[in-house]
Amino acid sequence: MQRDMDLVRLILLEIEKEYKSTALYDLRIEGYDMETVAYHCKILHEAKLISAYKGMYADNALQDFAVGSLTWEGHDYLDKVRDNSRWGKIKKVLKEKTLPPTIEVIKMLADGLISAATAAAVSSITGV
Repeated sequence: MQRDMDLVRLILLEIEKEYKSTALYDLRIEGYDMETVAYHCKILHEAKLISAYKGMYADNALQDFAVGSLTWEGHDYLDKVRDNSRWGKIKKVLKEKTLPPTIEVIKMLADGLISAATAAAVSSITGV
């Protein structure tokens, strides 16, 4: 199965919105089947962006799965890609420059956009 970074972002947004104090069961993302969402949750756990993942199987098939909360790193990553405009710019650069859509590359691009926006904001405040 191919990793889908749009789905990764959607999962993190949904976990942030829905998680209260216990595991989330039946996490569903519109347009994606349960196996695809579960796989991406599993690799998000392996990447330490979410605190837990547990698949429940019967008859050699995934029946359900549960996920934990976002980790500190998960929150930091989501904060960098949350904005739809920034996410669109990141995806455009990834495609145009044929960069690999890894978490590290996406964070670097997001950091560059955030730095540029921060510099512009500071300049507007200080008049420099």
